[in-house]
Amino acid sequence: MKIDMQDKLIYHLQKSIHFAVRVLAILRVFVIIMGVIGVGWALYQRLISPSFLILTRTDMLATFGAFLAVLIAIEIFINITVCLRDDVIHVKIVMATALMAIARKVIIMDHEASDPFYIFAIGVVVLSMSVGYWLIHRLPRKNHLEEV
Repeated sequence: MKIDMQDKLIYHLQKSIHFAVRVLAILRVFVIIMGVIGVGWALYQRLISPSFLILTRTDMLATFGAFLAVLIAIEIFINITVCLRDDVIHVKIVMATALMAIARKVIIMDHEASDPFYIFAIGVVVLSMSVGYWLIHRLPRKNHLEEV
């Protein structure tokens, strides 16, 4: 009898988590739409500024950073939908999202104002994430659902 109660509890907990993940997916879509609007608005504001239709290096980096943030939000949405569909977290997708996020950091980072140790640490993270992603691609697949 105790096993049946545990099975019911786990069933209800899994349903609750599935509901929470669906809510996160809806919220993520809202964030993506608002991000796209924000990128468009920021680009418009920069283009109509006193240096009409000319983007400075800072403007380009800020716009590019916002653009990449939206792409990362889309990757997170993909993570959520894959989790809902397959009921498993795909390491490849998570690693790809993390690589995109750290690449965004490297692209928009002010290298001249950053501490050299911080830049070194970011380099170590990029290298380790890249090696990890490469290893995951090289490992033989035990489950065909892991394909990305």
